[in-house]
Amino acid sequence: MTSIDLNADLGEGFGHWTLTDDERLLSVVTSANVACGFHAGDAPTMRRVCELAAARGVRIGAQVSYRDLAGFGRRAMDVPPAELTAEVAYQIGALEVFARAAGTRVAYVKPHGALYNRVVRDEGQARAVVDGVVLAGPTLPVLGLPGSRLLELAAKAGLPAVEEAFADRAYTDEGTLVARGQEGALVTDPGAVLERSVGLARNGEVVALSGRRIEMRARSLCLHGDTPGAVDLARQVRDALEASGVRVEAFA
Repeated sequence: MTSIDLNADLGEGFGHWTLTDDERLLSVVTSANVACGFHAGDAPTMRRVCELAAARGVRIGAQVSYRDLAGFGRRAMDVPPAELTAEVAYQIGALEVFARAAGTRVAYVKPHGALYNRVVRDEGQARAVVDGVVLAGPTLPVLGLPGSRLLELAAKAGLPAVEEAFADRAYTDEGTLVARGQEGALVTDPGAVLERSVGLARNGEVVALSGRRIEMRARSLCLHGDTPGAVDLARQVRDALEASGVRVEAFA
């Protein structure tokens, strides 16, 4: 039977400000990308999400980012490789404290926002991220875009390289994500999201923004938690996958 993991970005709050419905999303997803304080998240939020995830058997992933709270980690930055390596390891280590206190461990690492897009092609930044992961946990899987420099270098470093896809984001013909500022970058029609989810899981392909059908084989499917109606849509995606014969289970 075909299987796929469902991951979502969680813990994206800070102080009294909250963005994602963590508790309800954790009843749907199998992996939680937890913000580690650099683009969002703070110590109480990280601890709470780890406890909720552990109680539900959801795998905990460290979502590492550039240090950019004001820009939600979505602004382009140039960080020296040695500094980025240390900051990636720091974020993983911070989350690991709360994961272990909840009776579990950090199971994987995923970059966020501008860093995620940067390490698709930038070898220097990708290598710095991989070095940071190795420093924090030399066997931690790395979640990223198929064909990216990040996953290539992670595999060379002996880390499990896990490919993911996005049902609610548009793709270029080259298999990269269309920039958020470009028209059509976000797929907002629920029916289209469901169709793309099943197509990605069962056939390993997706229709690019140009209309071209491209190969997109992935072990994990990302569901964004910061969009209106995110929880209901996530539930519909899981139901559609299971109805089509796809087993939903964590990759880690």
